[in-house]
Amino acid sequence: MKKIRLLLVSFDAEIKASEVPAFRAAVIEKVGKQNTLFHHHLGDDAYLYKYPLIQYKQIRKRPTIVCVDQGVDEIHKYFEKRSWDIKVNDRWLEMKVIKLDLNQFTLQVWNRHFNYTIHNWIALNQENTEKYNNMPTLSDRISFLEKTLTGNILSFAKGVEWTVDKQIELKILNFKEPRTVKVKTNDLVGFNLDFSTNVFLPNFIGLGKGVSKGYGIVRQNHH
Repeated sequence: MKKIRLLLVSFDAEIKASEVPAFRAAVIEKVGKQNTLFHHHLGDDAYLYKYPLIQYKQIRKRPTIVCVDQGVDEIHKYFEKRSWDIKVNDRWLEMKVIKLDLNQFTLQVWNRHFNYTIHNWIALNQENTEKYNNMPTLSDRISFLEKTLTGNILSFAKGVEWTVDKQIELKILNFKEPRTVKVKTNDLVGFNLDFSTNVFLPNFIGLGKGVSKGYGIVRQNHH
């Protein structure tokens, strides 16, 4: 069991989903490269290969920053700037906060299952994509994705220093046709699917690759 804090900061502006990387870049520029939790680069080519604790998303069309645990303590470095306005692509956004939502969650493995939807989940790197495409049956593919998603939950757990002490059970319930998404210059596959697991996951956290740029957003289904 582990308690974590989650802060959702939504701004009163509109961006397209494709503008999330530009939104992220603008915020990073504003706070300065020395604040590594905002961007996960340690130096020229070195990355923090850890779960990102500050994530940039488009939620209900609004630019949103999701701060996980330690990320909550860091976000003031943006808010202490005299002006919060940023330039996304060619336009200035007046970054007025429309909603601040701070919650505490207890992460644990339960004896029951919760249902979730994950959107634009980048499950596969290029090497795994080939492996996936060569699988003969849909059920092989689904079990491969189930293992991958379980691994992503474990990476999230590790990122927030939660030691998972029980077996994670996970099942993909509903599988939609994957679409191609562009990450940096690579074409990768984005999956939209419903799954159930015995792990409680907070709304709007990201799983998989490209989490800090708004991919792999998890939402709980309440039915």
